[in-house]
Amino acid sequence: MAATRLIPLHIKKGQSLVRCLSDRIGYSQNPEKTEGGELVTAYACTPEFCEQEFLLTKSEYQKITGRKQKHEVIAYQIRQSFKPGEVTPEEANKIGYELAMRYTKGKYAFFVATHTDRVHIHNHIIFNSTSLDCQRKFKNSWYSFLGLQRLSDMICFEHGLSVIEKKNYNDRTKRTEYPRRHTTREQIRKDIDAALEKSPKTMDELLNTLSSMGYEIKQGKNIAVRGKNQKKFIRFRSLGEGYSEADIAEAITKNTGMRGGSGGTREKQRGFNLLIDIEERMKDKKSPAYQRWATVYNLKQMSQTFLYLREHNLTDMDKLSKAADEATERFNELNSKIKAAEKCLAEIQVLKKHIVNYRKTKDTYVAYRKSGYSNEFFEDHREELTLHKAAKEAFDQLKAERLPTIRELNEEYSRVLTQKKADYAEYRKAKKEMRESVTARKNVEIFYMESNLGDKNDMLRNRVKYYEHNN
Repeated sequence: MAATRLIPLHIKKGQSLVRCLSDRIGYSQNPEKTEGGELVTAYACTPEFCEQEFLLTKSEYQKITGRKQKHEVIAYQIRQSFKPGEVTPEEANKIGYELAMRYTKGKYAFFVATHTDRVHIHNHIIFNSTSLDCQRKFKNSWYSFLGLQRLSDMICFEHGLSVIEKKNYNDRTKRTEYPRRHTTREQIRKDIDAALEKSPKTMDELLNTLSSMGYEIKQGKNIAVRGKNQKKFIRFRSLGEGYSEADIAEAITKNTGMRGGSGGTREKQRGFNLLIDIEERMKDKKSPAYQRWATVYNLKQMSQTFLYLREHNLTDMDKLSKAADEATERFNELNSKIKAAEKCLAEIQVLKKHIVNYRKTKDTYVAYRKSGYSNEFFEDHREELTLHKAAKEAFDQLKAERLPTIRELNEEYSRVLTQKKADYAEYRKAKKEMRESVTARKNVEIFYMESNLGDKNDMLRNRVKYYEHNN
């Protein structure tokens, strides 16, 4: 099930065309909402430079046609929101790309950004208002939205998803409960948690962070803060359990790794990437400055690689290769499991649809049979009889002694979906572990080939020991 909306994007008052495009595109492609940019796909443009490419087509359009509109629509945004728990982020992005391609017919550049920061997964699809041939603009009308909604429902049905049922206004369910609003103290607690995530070393650093967030600080017998829309200061001790000055000071101590003066250091998560093949890149006539940068970059990546090996006690190539193989095997296993669950969910949805259609059209089919399979009766009830025939064919292919009930299918769907969600959390973790271990193994192999430092295991143990003493 997907709800859609078509939104024309205009130039905001007091802002330039470039600024407006950049703001809208920047929000849509926010890495925090799109899992680090992995859920962004594009057609006829590059996601990182799509605003420049959009502007270039608009400039060419003006040169070719000589037209310039006063209240120009700079782009169009399609918002496509899915029912919670019905699709994965990857599947939602695929459906959004298909919707954009079929809706624009491949004549307009667009990108699809799938956001996962809400309970419901949703797509932000932005397509250029100027066509790729720079000779016409997209014509928006009331029927454009209706066509978009119908196309979205069609694609959802093709992918085995539910479709929003059309209802008259009087038959629609009215909202009787509204989401609870966050109080001022809840917002302060949330901002304190965000400030603690930056690992301040002292209370003063935490207060400076809160000050940069727009809070006014009052220090005396008790520390109190006041936000932009607050009339009075609120003391830390009144924020609830875990947010008194003593509790926050203890959290700061744990963050810095002091642990009551033990002098330990807090381990940080480190990320690293594959080494750059400098020799191969220099064949492409790269500058000496690029060579210097790439050399420093490779040194940093190898440093992070050896630190990773030390933290995971991977001191020889056999251990490292075994860890990489196990991580890859685990990732492939979870990937296959999730795909099987997605296939099962799709099959359940299709079967439910056939059962519902069969029940709705059973009386019509009985009347058709009593009419002696009249052609006139068939033409009058073609749609219902076609659905009935499709349902019977699906049941015959199932070859089951007894068809499951809708209740049984709903229970099975819920069970498979719950398991899929649990597997997806492990899938993300396994994907990260696989990437790190495989990248580490590749980096070590490249480093060994370039360095020629004798035995590979001795080289690895010595390097890991070196970083252990110097970190």
